[in-house]
Amino acid sequence: MKKYDYLIVGAGLFGAVFAQEAKKAGKKCLVIEKRDHIAGNIYTKELEGIQVHEYGAHIFHTSNKEVWEYVNQFAEFNRYTNAPVANYKGEIYNMPFNMNTFHKLWGVVTPAEAKAKIEEQKQAFSVEHPKNLEEQAINLVGIDVYTRLVKGYTEKQWGRRATELPAFIIKRLPVRFTYDNNYFNDNYQGIPIGGYTKMVEKMLEGTEVRLNENFLEKKEEYETLAETIVYTGMIDEYFSYCFGALEYRSLKFETEVLEIENYQGNAVVNYTEYEIPYTRMIEHKHFEYGTQPKTVITREYPKVWNPGDEPYYPMNDEKNAALYAKYEERAQKEGNIIFGGRLGQYKYYDMDDTVEAALWCARKSLSV
Repeated sequence: MKKYDYLIVGAGLFGAVFAQEAKKAGKKCLVIEKRDHIAGNIYTKELEGIQVHEYGAHIFHTSNKEVWEYVNQFAEFNRYTNAPVANYKGEIYNMPFNMNTFHKLWGVVTPAEAKAKIEEQKQAFSVEHPKNLEEQAINLVGIDVYTRLVKGYTEKQWGRRATELPAFIIKRLPVRFTYDNNYFNDNYQGIPIGGYTKMVEKMLEGTEVRLNENFLEKKEEYETLAETIVYTGMIDEYFSYCFGALEYRSLKFETEVLEIENYQGNAVVNYTEYEIPYTRMIEHKHFEYGTQPKTVITREYPKVWNPGDEPYYPMNDEKNAALYAKYEERAQKEGNIIFGGRLGQYKYYDMDDTVEAALWCARKSLSV
């Protein structure tokens, strides 16, 4: 008999949900984490009395009632509604593209006027068979919305010009003909009062957790400890890049404390102009309606991922999908290991997707 039923590599959201389900089923788990904190990329840290999202803005949203009720076991959520704005050359536009956006662009007032304007631009600039992201986006929303609010942001995010990106990346763009600034259409939305770290702590209560532990550096030793391994790191790294390296995008964050109460008036402002190197600025106190005398802001810079950098999201294009398929096939031949999360499954998961995937994997494993 091995010492643990499950060794869970990674104390992020996927690992924490899996650990919680396994513990509930009476299983003994060990969670190891290479960072010096739990909660992965949703980690929040208090600074000046403000919960700072250390790895970028995270707003929990879902239409899955089971997922919503699940996370509410571990935290009380506030009523925060995501309503980012876009700054393009000093002009402010509402996101997602809605009647407020269209009124600012063209002075239109009714949905019929906005639809007519978009259709006019689509007819003037669209192509029958879009060959790249730029052509596809113009086909969807016309030239004005694309130029001001899509082009620069997308090029910064992907690190490539829009004309070099495949058309399939943008299957649709959210266009709403209402004066509603709520970014998400989901039934449930909010942020845990007191931060995500507190929520993950509750998920991991009663489970042994070791920080600053790199699984791959002691792989042989760790493999002897548990009947099953749950691995939430990079699947290609686990297999020593035997088929080649998958591509990721990384991020750099610059955070500063300002001696003022309110800097930008909104939690998230997207900077859609290409010449400004960061994609967005976050003012953390607005996530929890803070009234602290100081404020904390973070600028978020997309960057090329290199080995040793933190991989934030996968490059889900055709080339990488084909490469991941090879790793997935290899993973299915491995005994007693489950790959999970954004990096283990090479998918762009939102938090609710992560919870749902972790619950499914845990229940499947525990029912065997």
